[in-house]
Amino acid sequence: MRTITVRTSKEYDVLIGKGLLSRAGEEIQKRLSPSRAVIVTDSNVGPLYAAAVKRSLQACGIQAAVYTFPAGEAQKRLSTIAEMYEVFAAAGLTRKDMAVALGGGVTGDMCGFASATYLRGIPFVQIPTSLLAQVDSSVGGKTGVDLEVGKNLVGAFWQPSLVLCDIGTLSTLPGRYFSDGMAEAVKAGCIKDKDLFSRMEAEDVHGFLEEMIARCIDIKRQVVENDEKEQGERMLLNFGHTLGHAIERLHHYEGVAHGEAVAVGMVRAALAGEKAGVTEPGTAARIQAVLEKFSLPTQTGFSDEELAKAAFTDKKRGTNGVSFVLLHGIGDSFLRPVELNELESFIKI
Repeated sequence: MRTITVRTSKEYDVLIGKGLLSRAGEEIQKRLSPSRAVIVTDSNVGPLYAAAVKRSLQACGIQAAVYTFPAGEAQKRLSTIAEMYEVFAAAGLTRKDMAVALGGGVTGDMCGFASATYLRGIPFVQIPTSLLAQVDSSVGGKTGVDLEVGKNLVGAFWQPSLVLCDIGTLSTLPGRYFSDGMAEAVKAGCIKDKDLFSRMEAEDVHGFLEEMIARCIDIKRQVVENDEKEQGERMLLNFGHTLGHAIERLHHYEGVAHGEAVAVGMVRAALAGEKAGVTEPGTAARIQAVLEKFSLPTQTGFSDEELAKAAFTDKKRGTNGVSFVLLHGIGDSFLRPVELNELESFIKI
């Protein structure tokens, strides 16, 4: 088992290894002293793992209830948060109790936001069961929900009290969603670690999966510790996301996974950088090849005009433009402001 300590406004451990679901109660009691907990999960993950986590909590003297919502990005809305509040209240949660996010990125984002705002803030623990959540979204304290006009437009920065990455859960992950998570792993290599990227190009990631997850988390740890509230360096974690979120919105958050959309966004960002003369030639081709190795899409049928218009509502935009993440080369990223009236021409291939 590996342990990474994140030192932000709240210090917490990220544990990575096998068998952590059955030890959830033990690991939580080492760090917190809750009497009650609500396990928040979705209809895909709950039947697989909620009972084991509940047993582990109860074995450590923690009363546990389970709230299950229908799986899917379409549920990532304020009405689902309102249901969580009612469950938290019915379970009698106090500020000394906690919520447990058991599932992928949607579950973690929503449970975190509900925890940040219920009783003006209660502790929560992340137990990510998808690769995407393990390598990225479970760490760093970003929480929130979508609105019709855009993704993650309502939320809060609220750090978890503990993250348990049980890599055993990845064995039940459908192939498409393993690929979905690999997009965020590739992103980590693109922005901060050319050696990690090279290993993903050359090797079978299943041979160094725990090490890869730990490295991705450590990259995010470094960035978040330097910029917890996304005022500067943390924006680099959004490589591929400006256009990725636009693609998700154009799909109405259905039929395309987050990592699939980000994969296209990363290739387009690299191509834009090469066209602008700031990215090493051939970078986009390398990114496209490694993404295709993991069966991820690298093109979209939407026009440059459609992508630019959809990106106008991205939460990373300023009054007059978007902070676009580009690469000098693999492992070397930077921010470039792009005026909104220039975005369409900037991303045009």
